[in-house]
Amino acid sequence: EARAALGAGATLSPPGPAAQPPRVRRRPEAGSRQRKKGGAGRGGGAGRGRTADSGSRAQRTRASPLRPGRLPTGRPRAKAAWGSSVAGSSGRCSCSRLSAPGSWSPCTPRRWSCTWGPEPKPAITSTLSLLNGSESTRLFAVSRELLPGCIRCAVVGNGGILNGSRQGQNIDAHDYVFRLNGAVIKGFENDVGTKISFYGFTVNTMKNSLISYSNVGFTSVPQGQYLRYIFIPSDIRDYLMLRSAILGVPVPEGTDKGDRPQTYFGLDSSASKFRLLHPDFISYLTERFLKSKLINTKFGDLYMPSTGALMLLTALHTCDQVSAYGFITSNYQKFSDHYFDRMKKPLIFYANHDLSLEATLWRDLHKAGILWLYQR
Repeated sequence: EARAALGAGATLSPPGPAAQPPRVRRRPEAGSRQRKKGGAGRGGGAGRGRTADSGSRAQRTRASPLRPGRLPTGRPRAKAAWGSSVAGSSGRCSCSRLSAPGSWSPCTPRRWSCTWGPEPKPAITSTLSLLNGSESTRLFAVSRELLPGCIRCAVVGNGGILNGSRQGQNIDAHDYVFRLNGAVIKGFENDVGTKISFYGFTVNTMKNSLISYSNVGFTSVPQGQYLRYIFIPSDIRDYLMLRSAILGVPVPEGTDKGDRPQTYFGLDSSASKFRLLHPDFISYLTERFLKSKLINTKFGDLYMPSTGALMLLTALHTCDQVSAYGFITSNYQKFSDHYFDRMKKPLIFYANHDLSLEATLWRDLHKAGILWLYQR
């Protein structure tokens, strides 16, 4: 699938020596020359932004994985079949945000997709009614001030390749940093940084991480004034937890009945703190980029892209430049499963994810210049 996405002439080869990540440039000082029309897209920001030199507060809209509709098509097409682009008319950066010429892929009957449907369950309907504000349809919240012309994002996985990497400063230099699941930071600041803008998870992966990694320091979900939580709807429990978090009440039913979401997300849990990936977007990512052969096996109902894959592909559809840290590479056997493991543990391939397919995709996107993949 990854080879097809890159075109007939693409070849799969082991990655060469690790390249340097895209340079993160400083914002222009006041009075500097304005960006030319047609440069990298802009979007609102949660707690970030700059005032345009001219004083204008006009904003460009950015297509969102949080709502259905057409994918971003405003950038020049490169040779890749799905319409990736490398544009830098502003002279400030080269942008490689994924785009595609068509609409969202039709929803397919999987346990995590088509959950809204013509007659969604009451728990889903009541949850969605709490997310009807404009902020809920954008990954980057609406802001009166403008973001830098080129939005640079780092997505930090939990792979053992980061142990001893000393990439923390490079990670924190990005405009936004995505983290996920057992995002242990204390004690590993030099390797993984400290900045966090988005925390992505399913309720299942979040709670399993709190149980499995408490002995290495993951005793609570990250919290912060400008931090946003990205719910991945893999089950009805995700909607129930999200609804209860916004309302500030215990979970009323199901697996997590009685749980108090404030324990995880803090007291400031208004709707603006949360994002929910649209099921059709997850379906599109699966059909277009990670359509695994596992789907046609007895494990088909279990399969979905990993949390890290969904966060990385979300960033690729919204940010202008994306750097991936702690994701699987061809030499994964050299490293432990996680960067925070106290003893080396092998990476285990479970039937619910296709990590081999994901590794191939990251390698090919890195080779095509669509993302920068940390390797060593």
